[in-house]
Amino acid sequence: MTRLNATTGTSARQPARASLAAFVGTTIEWYDFYIYATASALIFGKLFFPSHEPFYSTLASFGTFAVGFFARPFGGLVFGHLGDRIGRKKALVATLSIMGVGTVGIGFLPTYASAGALAPALLVLLRVAQGIAIGGEWGGAVLMAGEHAPREKRTFLASFAQLGSPAGLILALLAFRSVAHLDKDALFSWGWRLPFIASAVLLVVGLLIRSGVGESPEFEAIKTQRRTAAMPIVEVLRDSWRTVLLCLGANVIGVAGAWFVNTFMLNYTTQTLGLDRGLILDCLFVVAFIQLFTQLFSGWFAQRVGTGRFLVLAAALAMISPYPMFVLVSTGRPVAIVIGIAIAVMCMCSSYAVMAGFMTNAFPVRVRYSAISISYQCCAALAGGLTPLVGTLLAHDYPGQWGPLALFYSALAAVSLVCIAVLQRKQSSSAQAEVSLALPE
Repeated sequence: MTRLNATTGTSARQPARASLAAFVGTTIEWYDFYIYATASALIFGKLFFPSHEPFYSTLASFGTFAVGFFARPFGGLVFGHLGDRIGRKKALVATLSIMGVGTVGIGFLPTYASAGALAPALLVLLRVAQGIAIGGEWGGAVLMAGEHAPREKRTFLASFAQLGSPAGLILALLAFRSVAHLDKDALFSWGWRLPFIASAVLLVVGLLIRSGVGESPEFEAIKTQRRTAAMPIVEVLRDSWRTVLLCLGANVIGVAGAWFVNTFMLNYTTQTLGLDRGLILDCLFVVAFIQLFTQLFSGWFAQRVGTGRFLVLAAALAMISPYPMFVLVSTGRPVAIVIGIAIAVMCMCSSYAVMAGFMTNAFPVRVRYSAISISYQCCAALAGGLTPLVGTLLAHDYPGQWGPLALFYSALAAVSLVCIAVLQRKQSSSAQAEVSLALPE
């Protein structure tokens, strides 16, 4: 007989199932996102944006990659509304389906040589679908894991949604490694399509796992009581806009730091330091595993010592982490590169892992999906899209100097540190007020 939770009446296995579903779902979403990023750098410029000048082909290809970032807040807005109105589970099934169909569709696209301008137009359309899907996915995955969890395990179980980023990166790197051995003609003819088409298998697995998870018990409670919000985003922006801005700032180092390390550092090490691209990719592959296990440990440890306290420490350490990173990376030795990047990644991803549970407690259930989605996805659009650009400009203006780059990274961490500290104080004050109200006079 299935044991029931005495408080919610749901199966005692649901928290574990919800966390697994969140992990698998976000892994698939990030796999799809990362294979597009890799193909943008290596493949799409020549196939969809042919030009006599490779620079312009690459620029156009990265432009379609950026489109996905700008579509993410829209996805958070749309699916946040649906998640707060009709349920977290239905919204998540929709986002996973859209992402899978969009990614598989890219694998079957005609190229510019066979379809002309229609080919890049379809690519942009499917890229927008990817951005909308991942924009709606994150908030729902976090809430399904966190709202199914007992309060004493919420930080740890909500962190499983964040594990999808390193896991998706690992799968994406493996997928492209599996076709990298093909000769150039085969790779550009059909080999590049395989990682995209393989997403169909992941989509089926993800949908099967999610079908076994019930709706969030906290959402079901307010739905039964007819307390769902008619216009969640309006309520959020009217009553909680300050908290939204603080959550946006708190996410900066987790979001910007990831793209600084995984995108800008790839360019910096190859273009500025002249290191081999294959060497750096191998180093980042090793670091991705370090990130995966660091995030898992961070979620568990933060639950024991206090989420706010842990996040303050992680952001403070992130402020000083770029200095040893640049010193070690500048040596050009593989082990030193891995250690240097790992130092920065461990501090950055510790914050990223725990932020999900921290944000969940910052908003009421009735508008929570909309609130955390718009906070995180606007941060992703701004910090994720602009950080590599700012890093590139600094590297150009200060050639051979890594000091300004390290200061920029420290400033990103400082923004998060301040916002986390203010949010922690607000949550502590709210908790004390609740305790005071509960005490008999």
